[in-house]
Amino acid sequence: MTEERSRAGEGANVSADQGDEPEEREFPRKRTRIVALAVVSVLAFTMLLASGLGRDPRVLPSEIVGRRAPAFALPRLGGGPPLELASLRGQVVVVNFWASWCLACREEHPNLLAAWGRYRERGVVLVGIDYEDTEEAALAYAEEMGGDWPLVTDPGSRAAIAYGVYGVPETFVIAPDGTITAKRVGAVTYEWLTREIEGALRTHANT
Repeated sequence: MTEERSRAGEGANVSADQGDEPEEREFPRKRTRIVALAVVSVLAFTMLLASGLGRDPRVLPSEIVGRRAPAFALPRLGGGPPLELASLRGQVVVVNFWASWCLACREEHPNLLAAWGRYRERGVVLVGIDYEDTEEAALAYAEEMGGDWPLVTDPGSRAAIAYGVYGVPETFVIAPDGTITAKRVGAVTYEWLTREIEGALRTHANT
């Protein structure tokens, strides 16, 4: 009897051991899946970082670039007849959204002055659109900073919304055919202005 019980016990142990084997095999599989998911996540994150490295977020492509510039007819700052974008067709138009309270607008202003002085006689028009500002403050800013290019207001920010403006300054270059060829978020540099204006002029010359 003792020998039979011993054999029965051994059989039970064998069965128990065999019953644990699927769980032991399943654990490495789960661990492998976890490791694989971690590797995929790391690779995806690395690719995301790599895609943005070395790029200036101020000059990233915009959906509006390459499209027809939204039309506007805006009141002139200080009075006068509205300025219509359609009336400038055939010229390169640089549209600059700005505000008197904007520090970056002060930073870029000398570059706008320099570009205006260089290109105003070459079929290029600079239009400043005052953004979420008071007319009194905007006029004081314009007098302080200088520049005689057309300045307009934007009631209800309708033009800003049409151009997808989130803040100021933002600048757009419009080719003579009415297509937006460039967009800049943040203060413009003189180099950027000259490069994009020259590009728009060349495009017009080749048509």
